[in-house]
Amino acid sequence: MVKLKQMAKTLIYLEEKGFADFDALVNAAADAEKRFYDLKAAIKAAEARMSEIQTLRTHIMNYSRTRSVYTGYRKAGYSKKYLAEHEGDILIHKAAKKAFDAFGLKKLPTVRSLNEEFARLLAEKKAAYAEYHRAQEQMRELLIHKANAAYLLGLNEQNRQTTERQREEK
Repeated sequence: MVKLKQMAKTLIYLEEKGFADFDALVNAAADAEKRFYDLKAAIKAAEARMSEIQTLRTHIMNYSRTRSVYTGYRKAGYSKKYLAEHEGDILIHKAAKKAFDAFGLKKLPTVRSLNEEFARLLAEKKAAYAEYHRAQEQMRELLIHKANAAYLLGLNEQNRQTTERQREEK
C-alpha cells in the first residue's frame, strides 16, 4: 500500500514537472546533484578563506603590537637579557613573521581590507547556504522520484538480472 502511494506521487510529480521520459528525469537528477555539490564546494571554500582571514588578522595585530619590542631586541644586539625580559612578545612576533611567510605574503594586507573581504565572504556564504538547502531538497526529491520511476519501469530488476548473467558467464 505504501509503495502504491509513493508510485502514485511519483507519477503525479513527473506529469507536473513535464518529464516525458526516464532519461529526462535522470538528467535533471544529475544536474541537481552537480548543483548541490558545487554549492557545497563553494561554501567550504568560503569557510576556508574566512578561517585564513581570521588567522591572518590575529597575526597582523600581534605583529604590530610586538614590533617595538622586537625592534628593541634587535637594537640590543639580540641580547639574552633583553630576550629573557620580553620572551613572550618576541615569540609572538616571530610566530607572526613565520605565519606571514607560510601565507607567502610580501606585503601585509590591512586589517580593514581583511575585514571587508571577510564581510563579503560571509554574505556570499549566507546566500549560498540558503540556495544550498533548496538544492539539497530538490536533489533529494528528484533522486527519490528517479528511484521510484526506475522501480516502476522495472529497471532495477533488469539491472539485477544483467548483473547475475555477467557473474554466471565469468
